[in-house]
Amino acid sequence: MEQSDAHLIKKVLEGDQSSFEPLIQKYQGRVFAIVRRHVENESDVEDIVQNVWIRAYQKLKTYRSEAPFEHWLSRLAIRTCYDYLRQKKRSKETTLTELSDGEYDWLERFAIDPEKAKDDEEAAKQLVQRLLNELSPASRLVITLLEIEEKSVKEIAELTGWSVPTVKVRAFRARLEMKKCLSKIIKSKYL
Repeated sequence: MEQSDAHLIKKVLEGDQSSFEPLIQKYQGRVFAIVRRHVENESDVEDIVQNVWIRAYQKLKTYRSEAPFEHWLSRLAIRTCYDYLRQKKRSKETTLTELSDGEYDWLERFAIDPEKAKDDEEAAKQLVQRLLNELSPASRLVITLLEIEEKSVKEIAELTGWSVPTVKVRAFRARLEMKKCLSKIIKSKYL
């Protein structure tokens, strides 16, 4: 018989460490999905997921049952990804490489006729991923949540702990940053 999240959390807080494992099993797929959307390197994904579970265990006493455990865990996973992206950005030397032939061809088709460019979705995805990799951690997080995961501004504020106005400002700045990155890697005639 499956025990409720609240019951398992209560047992963990009372010192029964083995009660945490059913929570891991229940939400492991969700945590992996969140981390994979924000981190591209698979070996990093596994490390970050492990860090999410370590943090969840350590911070379990801060969980208030006002919202479902899954929401609390999702916020923790997103914040852990954000911390990882900030750390990675600090230690990374940014070098923009030239566009691949597929990305260049896609941009050329898009400049001529945006409707026809929709046919080559893979090249567009590669270009978007390249641009996301160049963004600051906050910009990358807000663009991913807003544009790719199609979360509302209010949902993003709840997930990140930022205020609604902060999310709006960061989304605006992220779009500008993305445009600036794009202008660095393509000829100005395509903007």
